[in-house]
Amino acid sequence: MASDYLYQQLESWLLKGIEEQRWLMGDRLPSIRELCKQHGLSKATVQHALQRLEAQGLLEARPKAGYFVALHAKTVKEPISRSRIEAPRPVTVSDLLLDIMRRSAAFDLLPDLHAGELPSGIVTLNRSVARALRRQKGDDYQYYDTPAGDAGLREQLSLHLLRRGWQVDIDELCITSGCQHALFLALMATCEKGDVVAVESPGFYGVLQLLEQLGLQVVEVPTSISTGMDIEALEEVLKRWKVKACIVSPAFSTPGGALMPKDPRERLLSLAEQHDLAIIEDDIYADTALGVVPDPLKALDQYNRVILCSSFSKSLSRDLRLGWISGARWHERIIKLKLVTQLSSSRYLQQGVAEFIADGSFAAHLRRQRHELRERRDRLIAHLRAWPGDLRISLPQGGLAVWVELPDGVDTLEAYPEALDRGVVITPGPLFSVSGQFRNCMRLSFSHPWDKRRVEALNILSAVLVPHG
Repeated sequence: MASDYLYQQLESWLLKGIEEQRWLMGDRLPSIRELCKQHGLSKATVQHALQRLEAQGLLEARPKAGYFVALHAKTVKEPISRSRIEAPRPVTVSDLLLDIMRRSAAFDLLPDLHAGELPSGIVTLNRSVARALRRQKGDDYQYYDTPAGDAGLREQLSLHLLRRGWQVDIDELCITSGCQHALFLALMATCEKGDVVAVESPGFYGVLQLLEQLGLQVVEVPTSISTGMDIEALEEVLKRWKVKACIVSPAFSTPGGALMPKDPRERLLSLAEQHDLAIIEDDIYADTALGVVPDPLKALDQYNRVILCSSFSKSLSRDLRLGWISGARWHERIIKLKLVTQLSSSRYLQQGVAEFIADGSFAAHLRRQRHELRERRDRLIAHLRAWPGDLRISLPQGGLAVWVELPDGVDTLEAYPEALDRGVVITPGPLFSVSGQFRNCMRLSFSHPWDKRRVEALNILSAVLVPHG
């Protein structure tokens, strides 16, 4: 009876701390050793109290990290804003996007805040690249890489993708200068000026930039912030207009981290065959999965219609500028287009990254990153839930950002200059559409630690966007 009382006492104390927000969602609780010392309890008693709270869904045990306050889907209202289907139109991207990119603020509220130590994975990567550079021989520097890219890197990518459920030969892969370059090649290979391309809405603004530069028209397909593109809406679009290509991100699409279930994926591929459609898969966020890494859509492609595009920029380093593409029935044309747009990639950079993957360092980096991203996501959502007003927030299982739907009447475009005057950069919702929708929405990234300065930036945003009273 005495031991029962002790573990219940600790359980009540921890529960009260969670309810009073002594620990926010995503926060790590004191270690078992600390709790034993603080409360004068045995290890078994402390573990029993923690396990009871875990069974109630209030705590989450993470291997080698401890117990964390769990984030529940029930505690977060999912955004409900949906785009409307409109006729295809030319694309004009707002100059505001250029301003955000000039400030390097696509994934940070405070881009001028360069704090923290270099992650161990990046240190290891730098050493791998340095070793590759030191291995240069003779006049190697006077020769270009092969058009498809370094065979060693393509071999490592093939093995990496095999672990995700897709068996691909290295001859089906081509190295690019990032995912944006891969998407550019895919559009050039499948479309001509004036063609119509279907995109997610809200969706990736970088795609809209490419469509504008290539003189392509866009039709926006309503997209769920949790399950991705509405395939029924796409089917309606395909019945009404001749669409040449469809760009989708089945795994954790930006801006809200949607994950497309298997049935819609299969329906999408069936529609592609029925309507002679190229599917361009933006797979860049898959490796940021907080749990199980989803298979690529390409793994289900029986018709050779899916062009897979990805890179290391979201899972490893923005500065690396190495991506890849598998071009399906358009692959040879894509390799020729790469010669025109890039000519070749750095062999030594590719060799360094290949070594980094081969020795297990990339896998270790991803494991560490997933723990960090989950904690940062939970901390961000906990802070947002404290804002006044009726906020709706996505709960992504991967990716680097949440989609925030603010109360009606809030205009994130109008708020941009005021936030900027106070030192904070936001990414307004209308940037993720060509039709001016989502004015009361914004994307917020959790790719950086929530230190004191960034928490202060969130508090500034709260005052700017949803002021009290």
